[in-house]
Amino acid sequence: MAAVDDLATQLARTNVDSTFELSFKKKGLKLNKADDAKEIVDAIQKCDRMTALCLEGNTLGVEAAEAIAKALRQHSEFQRALWSDMFTGRLKTEIPQALKFLGAAIISANCNLVELDLSDNAFGPNGVVGLVDLLKSSSCYSLQELKLNNNGLGIGGGKMLAQCLLECHEKSVKAKKPLSLRVFISGRNRLENDGATALAKAFKAIGTLEFLAMPQNGINHPGISALAEAIGCNTRLQHLNLNDNTFTAKGAQAIAKALPKLSKLQVINFGDCLIRTEGAQAIAGVLKNGLTSLQELFLSGNEITKEGAMDIVESLENTQSLKTLDLNANSLGEDGCEDVKVMMESIGLQDALGSLSDDEGSEEEDGDNEDDDGYGEDEEPEEETEGDVNDDPNLQVKGSALSPNKAEAAPDDLADQLDKLNLS
Repeated sequence: MAAVDDLATQLARTNVDSTFELSFKKKGLKLNKADDAKEIVDAIQKCDRMTALCLEGNTLGVEAAEAIAKALRQHSEFQRALWSDMFTGRLKTEIPQALKFLGAAIISANCNLVELDLSDNAFGPNGVVGLVDLLKSSSCYSLQELKLNNNGLGIGGGKMLAQCLLECHEKSVKAKKPLSLRVFISGRNRLENDGATALAKAFKAIGTLEFLAMPQNGINHPGISALAEAIGCNTRLQHLNLNDNTFTAKGAQAIAKALPKLSKLQVINFGDCLIRTEGAQAIAGVLKNGLTSLQELFLSGNEITKEGAMDIVESLENTQSLKTLDLNANSLGEDGCEDVKVMMESIGLQDALGSLSDDEGSEEEDGDNEDDDGYGEDEEPEEETEGDVNDDPNLQVKGSALSPNKAEAAPDDLADQLDKLNLS
Protein backbone atom coordinates (compact mmCIF):
# COMPACT_ATOMS: atom_id res chain seq x y z
CA MET A 1 0.00 0.00 0.00
CA ALA A 2 3.04 2.26 -0.12
CA ALA A 3 2.00 3.77 -3.44
CA VAL A 4 -1.40 4.73 -2.03
CA ASP A 5 0.21 6.30 1.04
CA ASP A 6 2.62 8.26 -1.16
CA LEU A 7 -0.26 9.50 -3.28
CA ALA A 8 -2.23 10.64 -0.23
CA THR A 9 0.81 12.58 0.94
CA GLN A 10 1.25 14.22 -2.45
CA LEU A 11 -2.40 15.25 -2.60
CA ALA A 12 -2.21 16.70 0.89
CA ARG A 13 0.51 19.04 -0.32
CA THR A 14 -1.81 20.50 -2.96
CA ASN A 15 -4.06 22.03 -0.27
CA VAL A 16 -7.25 20.84 -1.92
CA ASP A 17 -9.86 22.02 0.58
CA SER A 18 -12.98 19.86 0.83
CA THR A 19 -14.18 21.44 4.09
CA PHE A 20 -16.15 24.28 2.53
CA GLU A 21 -18.44 22.41 0.15
CA LEU A 22 -21.87 23.78 -0.64
CA SER A 23 -24.05 20.90 -1.76
CA PHE A 24 -27.47 20.67 -3.38
CA LYS A 25 -26.87 17.05 -4.35
CA LYS A 26 -29.88 15.17 -5.73
CA LYS A 27 -32.47 17.68 -4.60
CA GLY A 28 -34.26 17.36 -7.93
CA LEU A 29 -34.48 21.12 -8.42
CA LYS A 30 -35.78 22.36 -11.78
CA LEU A 31 -33.80 25.53 -12.29
CA ASN A 32 -35.14 27.36 -15.34
CA LYS A 33 -35.27 31.07 -14.54
CA ALA A 34 -33.02 33.16 -12.32
CA ASP A 35 -35.70 33.16 -9.60
CA ASP A 36 -35.64 29.35 -9.54
CA ALA A 37 -31.98 29.49 -8.57
CA LYS A 38 -32.47 32.00 -5.74
CA GLU A 39 -31.94 29.41 -3.00
CA ILE A 40 -28.59 28.42 -4.49
CA VAL A 41 -27.54 31.99 -5.26
CA ASP A 42 -28.35 33.14 -1.72
CA ALA A 43 -26.43 30.24 -0.22
CA ILE A 44 -23.37 30.99 -2.37
CA GLN A 45 -23.48 34.67 -1.43
CA LYS A 46 -23.71 33.85 2.28
CA CYS A 47 -20.59 31.66 2.14
CA ASP A 48 -17.48 33.40 3.41
CA ARG A 49 -15.51 30.58 1.83
CA MET A 50 -16.69 28.03 -0.73
CA THR A 51 -14.19 25.64 -2.27
CA ALA A 52 -16.71 23.23 -3.81
CA LEU A 53 -20.20 23.46 -5.29
CA CYS A 54 -22.21 20.28 -5.89
CA LEU A 55 -25.20 20.57 -8.23
CA GLU A 56 -25.53 16.86 -9.05
CA GLY A 57 -29.04 15.57 -9.57
CA ASN A 58 -30.71 18.87 -10.44
CA THR A 59 -31.52 20.30 -13.87
CA LEU A 60 -30.02 23.63 -14.87
CA GLY A 61 -31.25 26.03 -17.56
CA VAL A 62 -29.42 28.96 -19.13
CA GLU A 63 -30.91 31.79 -17.05
CA ALA A 64 -30.45 29.89 -13.80
CA ALA A 65 -26.86 29.09 -14.76
CA GLU A 66 -26.18 32.76 -15.43
CA ALA A 67 -27.53 33.72 -12.00
CA ILE A 68 -25.45 31.08 -10.24
CA ALA A 69 -22.40 32.15 -12.24
CA LYS A 70 -22.75 35.76 -11.07
CA ALA A 71 -22.72 34.60 -7.45
CA LEU A 72 -19.77 32.29 -8.12
CA ARG A 73 -17.62 35.21 -9.27
CA GLN A 74 -17.09 36.33 -5.66
CA HIS A 75 -15.29 33.11 -4.71
CA SER A 76 -11.72 33.11 -5.96
CA GLU A 77 -11.01 30.20 -3.58
CA PHE A 78 -13.34 27.91 -5.57
CA GLN A 79 -11.63 24.63 -6.56
CA ARG A 80 -14.11 21.83 -7.20
CA ALA A 81 -16.99 21.93 -9.70
CA LEU A 82 -19.12 18.87 -8.90
CA TRP A 83 -21.61 19.19 -11.72
CA SER A 84 -22.51 15.68 -12.82
CA ASP A 85 -26.07 14.85 -13.92
CA MET A 86 -27.38 18.42 -14.00
CA PHE A 87 -28.83 18.79 -17.50
CA THR A 88 -31.63 16.20 -17.66
CA GLY A 89 -34.38 17.36 -20.01
CA ARG A 90 -32.37 20.30 -21.33
CA LEU A 91 -32.12 21.19 -25.01
CA LYS A 92 -28.80 20.49 -26.64
CA THR A 93 -28.48 24.19 -27.44
CA GLU A 94 -29.02 25.22 -23.81
CA ILE A 95 -26.18 23.21 -22.34
CA PRO A 96 -23.20 24.96 -24.01
CA GLN A 97 -24.60 28.35 -23.02
CA ALA A 98 -25.05 27.29 -19.40
CA LEU A 99 -21.52 25.87 -19.27
CA LYS A 100 -20.07 29.02 -20.82
CA PHE A 101 -21.64 31.19 -18.10
CA LEU A 102 -20.29 28.95 -15.35
CA GLY A 103 -16.85 28.68 -16.95
CA ALA A 104 -16.61 32.43 -17.47
CA ALA A 105 -17.34 32.96 -13.77
CA ILE A 106 -14.49 30.64 -12.78
CA ILE A 107 -12.13 32.47 -15.13
CA SER A 108 -13.28 35.92 -13.99
CA ALA A 109 -12.75 35.01 -10.33
CA ASN A 110 -9.21 33.78 -11.09
CA CYS A 111 -10.00 30.43 -9.50
CA ASN A 112 -7.49 27.60 -9.46
CA LEU A 113 -9.73 24.70 -10.42
CA VAL A 114 -8.70 21.29 -9.08
CA GLU A 115 -11.66 19.07 -9.98
CA LEU A 116 -14.19 19.30 -12.80
CA ASP A 117 -16.86 16.59 -12.76
CA LEU A 118 -19.43 16.74 -15.55
CA SER A 119 -20.18 13.02 -15.78
CA ASP A 120 -23.61 11.60 -16.66
CA ASN A 121 -24.77 14.68 -18.54
CA ALA A 122 -25.11 13.03 -21.98
CA PHE A 123 -24.42 16.37 -23.68
CA GLY A 124 -22.46 15.04 -26.66
CA PRO A 125 -19.92 17.17 -28.53
CA ASN A 126 -22.16 20.21 -27.98
CA GLY A 127 -21.22 20.16 -24.32
CA VAL A 128 -17.51 20.33 -25.08
CA VAL A 129 -18.15 23.56 -27.01
CA GLY A 130 -19.28 25.12 -23.74
CA LEU A 131 -16.08 24.01 -21.99
CA VAL A 132 -13.48 25.19 -24.50
CA ASP A 133 -12.79 28.61 -22.97
CA LEU A 134 -12.56 27.23 -19.45
CA LEU A 135 -10.30 24.30 -20.30
CA LYS A 136 -7.88 26.55 -22.19
CA SER A 137 -7.76 29.16 -19.42
CA SER A 138 -5.22 29.68 -16.65
CA SER A 139 -7.89 28.57 -14.16
CA CYS A 140 -7.27 25.02 -15.38
CA TYR A 141 -3.49 25.04 -15.05
CA SER A 142 -4.14 23.58 -11.58
CA LEU A 143 -6.64 20.94 -12.78
CA GLN A 144 -6.00 17.50 -11.28
CA GLU A 145 -9.25 15.58 -11.87
CA LEU A 146 -11.33 15.69 -15.06
CA LYS A 147 -14.40 13.45 -15.06
CA LEU A 148 -16.53 13.28 -18.20
CA ASN A 149 -17.96 9.78 -17.92
CA ASN A 150 -21.06 8.84 -19.88
CA ASN A 151 -21.51 11.93 -22.03
CA GLY A 152 -21.55 10.58 -25.60
CA LEU A 153 -18.78 12.94 -26.71
CA GLY A 154 -18.17 11.08 -29.95
CA ILE A 155 -15.04 11.41 -32.06
CA GLY A 156 -15.57 15.14 -32.60
CA GLY A 157 -16.00 15.85 -28.91
CA GLY A 158 -12.95 13.74 -28.09
CA LYS A 159 -10.81 15.66 -30.57
CA MET A 160 -12.05 19.01 -29.24
CA LEU A 161 -11.31 17.95 -25.68
CA ALA A 162 -7.83 16.73 -26.61
CA GLN A 163 -7.01 20.02 -28.31
CA CYS A 164 -8.13 21.96 -25.23
CA LEU A 165 -5.94 19.85 -22.96
CA LEU A 166 -2.94 20.23 -25.25
CA GLU A 167 -3.34 24.00 -25.44
CA CYS A 168 -3.83 24.27 -21.68
CA HIS A 169 -0.70 22.21 -21.09
CA GLU A 170 1.39 24.24 -23.52
CA LYS A 171 0.28 27.55 -22.02
CA SER A 172 0.75 26.30 -18.46
CA VAL A 173 4.31 25.20 -19.20
CA LYS A 174 5.12 28.63 -20.62
CA ALA A 175 3.66 30.17 -17.46
CA LYS A 176 5.86 27.81 -15.38
CA LYS A 177 2.74 26.28 -13.84
CA PRO A 178 2.58 22.99 -15.77
CA LEU A 179 -0.75 21.20 -15.91
CA SER A 180 -0.47 18.07 -13.74
CA LEU A 181 -3.65 16.16 -14.51
CA ARG A 182 -3.89 13.07 -12.30
CA VAL A 183 -7.37 11.66 -12.94
CA PHE A 184 -9.07 11.31 -16.32
CA ILE A 185 -12.39 9.47 -16.56
CA SER A 186 -14.20 9.28 -19.88
CA GLY A 187 -16.07 6.00 -20.23
CA ARG A 188 -19.09 5.42 -22.48
CA ASN A 189 -18.30 8.29 -24.83
CA ARG A 190 -18.01 6.61 -28.27
CA LEU A 191 -14.53 8.06 -28.72
CA GLU A 192 -13.44 5.26 -31.08
CA ASN A 193 -9.95 5.17 -32.58
CA ASP A 194 -9.71 8.78 -33.72
CA GLY A 195 -10.95 10.25 -30.46
CA ALA A 196 -8.70 7.98 -28.41
CA THR A 197 -5.69 8.77 -30.60
CA ALA A 198 -6.24 12.52 -30.19
CA LEU A 199 -6.50 12.17 -26.41
CA ALA A 200 -3.42 9.94 -26.36
CA LYS A 201 -1.41 12.82 -27.81
CA ALA A 202 -2.55 15.03 -24.93
CA PHE A 203 -1.83 12.36 -22.30
CA LYS A 204 1.66 11.86 -23.71
CA ALA A 205 2.41 15.56 -23.42
CA ILE A 206 0.99 15.91 -19.90
CA GLY A 207 2.62 12.77 -18.48
CA THR A 208 1.22 12.95 -14.92
CA LEU A 209 -1.81 10.63 -14.99
CA GLU A 210 -2.37 8.35 -12.01
CA PHE A 211 -5.94 7.17 -12.75
CA LEU A 212 -7.09 6.56 -16.33
CA ALA A 213 -10.52 5.11 -17.09
CA MET A 214 -11.85 4.94 -20.66
CA PRO A 215 -14.16 1.89 -20.74
CA GLN A 216 -16.79 1.22 -23.42
CA ASN A 217 -15.57 3.61 -26.09
CA GLY A 218 -15.49 1.42 -29.20
CA ILE A 219 -11.70 1.63 -29.40
CA ASN A 220 -9.93 -0.98 -31.55
CA HIS A 221 -6.25 -1.89 -31.66
CA PRO A 222 -5.06 1.24 -33.57
CA GLY A 223 -6.51 3.49 -30.88
CA ILE A 224 -5.32 1.17 -28.12
CA SER A 225 -1.81 1.23 -29.58
CA ALA A 226 -1.82 5.04 -29.51
CA LEU A 227 -3.01 4.99 -25.91
CA ALA A 228 -0.33 2.43 -25.04
CA GLU A 229 2.40 4.79 -26.20
CA ALA A 230 0.91 7.59 -24.11
CA ILE A 231 0.44 5.34 -21.08
CA GLY A 232 4.14 4.52 -21.15
CA CYS A 233 4.85 8.23 -20.65
CA ASN A 234 2.68 8.39 -17.52
CA THR A 235 4.88 6.44 -15.14
CA ARG A 236 2.88 7.42 -12.03
CA LEU A 237 -0.18 5.52 -13.26
CA GLN A 238 -1.86 3.41 -10.57
CA HIS A 239 -5.22 2.56 -12.13
CA LEU A 240 -5.82 1.61 -15.77
CA ASN A 241 -9.36 0.76 -16.94
CA LEU A 242 -9.91 0.12 -20.65
CA ASN A 243 -12.73 -2.37 -20.13
CA ASP A 244 -14.96 -3.33 -23.06
CA ASN A 245 -12.86 -1.98 -25.93
CA THR A 246 -11.86 -4.37 -28.70
CA PHE A 247 -8.11 -4.72 -28.14
CA THR A 248 -7.55 -8.07 -29.83
CA ALA A 249 -4.12 -9.61 -29.34
CA LYS A 250 -2.52 -6.74 -31.28
CA GLY A 251 -3.73 -4.14 -28.83
CA ALA A 252 -2.79 -6.29 -25.84
CA GLN A 253 0.72 -6.69 -27.19
CA ALA A 254 1.05 -2.92 -27.60
CA ILE A 255 -0.17 -2.34 -24.04
CA ALA A 256 2.20 -5.04 -22.76
CA LYS A 257 5.16 -3.06 -24.09
CA ALA A 258 4.12 -0.06 -21.97
CA LEU A 259 3.35 -1.92 -18.73
CA PRO A 260 6.98 -2.42 -17.56
CA LYS A 261 7.27 1.36 -17.19
CA LEU A 262 4.36 1.46 -14.72
CA SER A 263 5.92 0.24 -11.49
CA LYS A 264 3.17 1.82 -9.36
CA LEU A 265 0.27 0.18 -11.21
CA GLN A 266 -2.27 -1.34 -8.82
CA VAL A 267 -5.36 -1.97 -10.98
CA ILE A 268 -5.61 -3.32 -14.54
CA ASN A 269 -9.07 -3.74 -16.04
CA PHE A 270 -8.97 -5.28 -19.51
CA GLY A 271 -12.23 -7.22 -19.17
CA ASP A 272 -14.28 -7.83 -22.36
CA CYS A 273 -11.45 -6.63 -24.59
CA LEU A 274 -11.11 -9.76 -26.75
CA ILE A 275 -7.40 -10.08 -26.04
CA ARG A 276 -7.57 -13.87 -26.46
CA THR A 277 -4.83 -16.28 -25.45
CA GLU A 278 -2.05 -14.57 -27.37
CA GLY A 279 -2.81 -11.23 -25.73
CA ALA A 280 -3.02 -12.83 -22.29
CA GLN A 281 0.39 -14.40 -22.82
CA ALA A 282 1.88 -11.03 -23.76
CA ILE A 283 0.54 -9.54 -20.53
CA ALA A 284 1.72 -12.56 -18.53
CA GLY A 285 5.23 -12.02 -19.84
CA VAL A 286 5.24 -8.56 -18.27
CA LEU A 287 3.66 -9.63 -14.99
CA LYS A 288 6.28 -12.33 -14.53
CA ASN A 289 9.07 -9.77 -14.49
CA GLY A 290 7.52 -6.91 -12.57
CA LEU A 291 4.42 -4.94 -11.48
CA THR A 292 4.82 -6.14 -7.91
CA SER A 293 2.35 -3.47 -6.70
CA LEU A 294 -0.53 -4.98 -8.68
CA GLN A 295 -3.65 -5.56 -6.57
CA GLU A 296 -6.47 -6.14 -9.07
CA LEU A 297 -6.40 -7.77 -12.50
CA PHE A 298 -9.59 -8.08 -14.56
CA LEU A 299 -9.39 -10.24 -17.69
CA SER A 300 -12.90 -11.69 -17.91
CA GLY A 301 -14.71 -12.24 -21.20
CA ASN A 302 -11.61 -12.39 -23.40
CA GLU A 303 -11.79 -15.84 -25.06
CA ILE A 304 -8.66 -16.87 -23.14
CA THR A 305 -8.00 -20.62 -23.17
CA LYS A 306 -6.55 -22.77 -20.40
CA GLU A 307 -3.05 -22.21 -21.76
CA GLY A 308 -3.31 -18.44 -21.55
CA ALA A 309 -4.98 -18.51 -18.14
CA MET A 310 -2.26 -20.75 -16.71
CA ASP A 311 0.40 -18.40 -18.06
CA ILE A 312 -1.33 -15.50 -16.29
CA VAL A 313 -1.54 -17.39 -12.99
CA GLU A 314 2.08 -18.54 -13.13
CA SER A 315 3.19 -14.97 -13.81
CA LEU A 316 1.59 -13.80 -10.54
CA GLU A 317 3.73 -15.95 -8.25
CA ASN A 318 5.74 -12.95 -7.04
CA THR A 319 2.75 -10.59 -6.85
CA GLN A 320 1.72 -11.21 -3.27
CA SER A 321 -0.14 -7.89 -3.08
CA LEU A 322 -2.82 -9.29 -5.43
CA LYS A 323 -6.36 -9.12 -4.04
CA THR A 324 -8.45 -9.83 -7.14
CA LEU A 325 -7.98 -11.93 -10.28
CA ASP A 326 -11.00 -12.15 -12.60
CA LEU A 327 -10.74 -14.79 -15.33
CA ASN A 328 -14.45 -15.51 -15.57
CA ALA A 329 -16.33 -15.94 -18.87
CA ASN A 330 -13.28 -17.16 -20.78
CA SER A 331 -12.68 -20.52 -22.50
CA LEU A 332 -10.80 -22.52 -19.87
CA GLY A 333 -13.00 -25.60 -19.81
CA GLU A 334 -13.74 -27.67 -16.73
CA ASP A 335 -10.20 -29.02 -16.43
CA GLY A 336 -8.74 -25.58 -17.03
CA CYS A 337 -10.84 -24.02 -14.27
CA GLU A 338 -9.68 -26.71 -11.85
CA ASP A 339 -6.03 -26.30 -12.86
CA VAL A 340 -6.24 -22.54 -12.35
CA LYS A 341 -7.68 -23.02 -8.86
CA VAL A 342 -4.97 -25.51 -7.93
CA MET A 343 -2.21 -23.26 -9.24
CA MET A 344 -3.59 -20.20 -7.40
CA GLU A 345 -3.62 -22.21 -4.18
CA SER A 346 -0.07 -23.42 -4.74
CA ILE A 347 1.22 -19.83 -4.91
CA GLY A 348 -0.87 -18.69 -1.95
CA LEU A 349 -3.30 -16.51 -3.89
CA GLN A 350 -6.43 -18.67 -3.79
CA ASP A 351 -8.41 -15.96 -1.99
CA ALA A 352 -7.78 -13.53 -4.85
CA LEU A 353 -9.38 -15.72 -7.53
CA GLY A 354 -12.88 -14.68 -8.52
CA SER A 355 -15.69 -16.94 -9.66
CA LEU A 356 -15.24 -19.05 -12.80
CA SER A 357 -18.92 -20.00 -12.96
CA ASP A 358 -19.52 -18.37 -16.35
CA ASP A 359 -16.66 -20.10 -18.14
CA GLU A 360 -17.59 -20.74 -21.77
CA GLY A 361 -15.89 -24.12 -22.13
CA SER A 362 -12.78 -25.35 -23.88
CA GLU A 363 -13.87 -25.74 -27.49
CA GLU A 364 -10.99 -25.25 -29.89
CA GLU A 365 -10.68 -21.67 -31.04
CA ASP A 366 -10.58 -20.87 -34.73
CA GLY A 367 -6.86 -20.35 -35.35
CA ASP A 368 -7.52 -17.56 -37.81
CA ASN A 369 -9.31 -15.52 -35.16
CA GLU A 370 -6.15 -14.96 -33.15
CA ASP A 371 -4.92 -12.41 -35.67
CA ASP A 372 -8.08 -10.62 -36.65
CA ASP A 373 -10.06 -7.85 -35.00
CA GLY A 374 -13.11 -9.90 -34.14
CA TYR A 375 -14.81 -9.24 -37.48
CA GLY A 376 -15.36 -11.30 -40.59
CA GLU A 377 -12.76 -11.41 -43.34
CA ASP A 378 -14.44 -8.71 -45.40
CA GLU A 379 -16.11 -6.89 -42.52
CA GLU A 380 -14.70 -3.76 -40.97
CA PRO A 381 -15.73 -2.36 -37.58
CA GLU A 382 -18.47 0.18 -38.03
CA GLU A 383 -17.17 3.69 -37.44
CA GLU A 384 -19.54 6.31 -36.11
CA THR A 385 -19.57 9.85 -37.36
CA GLU A 386 -17.26 12.35 -35.72
CA GLY A 387 -20.03 13.58 -33.47
CA ASP A 388 -20.54 16.97 -35.03
CA VAL A 389 -22.03 19.74 -32.96
CA ASN A 390 -25.81 19.62 -33.42
CA ASP A 391 -27.83 22.79 -33.05
CA ASP A 392 -31.25 21.17 -33.44
CA PRO A 393 -33.21 22.76 -30.55
CA ASN A 394 -35.57 19.79 -30.44
CA LEU A 395 -32.84 17.49 -29.23
CA GLN A 396 -32.88 17.02 -25.48
CA VAL A 397 -30.85 15.28 -22.85
CA LYS A 398 -33.33 12.62 -21.83
CA GLY A 399 -31.63 11.36 -18.70
CA SER A 400 -28.47 11.01 -16.73
CA ALA A 401 -27.12 7.92 -18.43
CA LEU A 402 -26.50 6.42 -21.81
CA SER A 403 -27.57 2.80 -21.97
CA PRO A 404 -24.49 0.60 -22.43
CA ASN A 405 -24.66 -2.74 -24.17
CA LYS A 406 -23.07 -4.50 -21.25
CA ALA A 407 -21.92 -3.73 -17.76
CA GLU A 408 -18.29 -3.18 -16.93
CA ALA A 409 -16.43 -6.14 -15.51
CA ALA A 410 -15.11 -4.35 -12.44
CA PRO A 411 -17.21 -4.90 -9.32
CA ASP A 412 -17.19 -1.28 -8.19
CA ASP A 413 -18.08 1.89 -10.01
CA LEU A 414 -15.42 4.42 -10.88
CA ALA A 415 -16.17 6.62 -7.88
CA ASP A 416 -15.58 3.73 -5.49
CA GLN A 417 -12.35 2.85 -7.27
CA LEU A 418 -11.15 6.44 -6.90
CA ASP A 419 -11.96 6.36 -3.19
CA LYS A 420 -9.79 3.28 -2.80
CA LEU A 421 -6.82 5.24 -4.11
CA ASN A 422 -7.53 8.30 -1.94
CA LEU A 423 -7.72 10.52 -5.01
CA SER A 424 -10.90 12.36 -4.10
